[in-house]
Amino acid sequence: MGMHSFAWWPTLIVVGVATVTDLRSRRIPNWLVLPFLPIGIAVSGWFGKWHGIEQSLAGAGLGFLIFGILYLKFGMGAGDVKLCTAIGAWIGPSQFLIAVVLIALAGGLVILVWATCRGVLLVLGRKKREDASFSGLLASKMPYAPAIAIGTLFSFFAH
Repeated sequence: MGMHSFAWWPTLIVVGVATVTDLRSRRIPNWLVLPFLPIGIAVSGWFGKWHGIEQSLAGAGLGFLIFGILYLKFGMGAGDVKLCTAIGAWIGPSQFLIAVVLIALAGGLVILVWATCRGVLLVLGRKKREDASFSGLLASKMPYAPAIAIGTLFSFFAH
């Protein structure tokens, strides 16, 4: 069993818990993602020796770079950055690049669902008109862990 197949279950569990907590509280807890990062590096070293550690660090660095820029420029949450950094440590840079594309596609779908739900709530009178505007939509804290989970999990099948 290689690292790729071994990484499936821990990744599934972490992105599942992150999705639930992000949907409930708009937060991804540090107790979940911070241990996931060094464990991913250690497991990669176990399976791939130094090359595995290099791949793990490259994946984590790529996750931090891409999602760190999104955090700085577009207001993505810090929990999303930490989650993607840790995921990168588990899946490495080549699979993480595939995951990023799939996360972006899933994110587009999540945004459409989020906007639709907010529009339905406006029609039902449970949201104020300014909350349903485009600027109100951007100002709201949309949970992005579902998109991260979907994109990451699908990357296992595409890699």
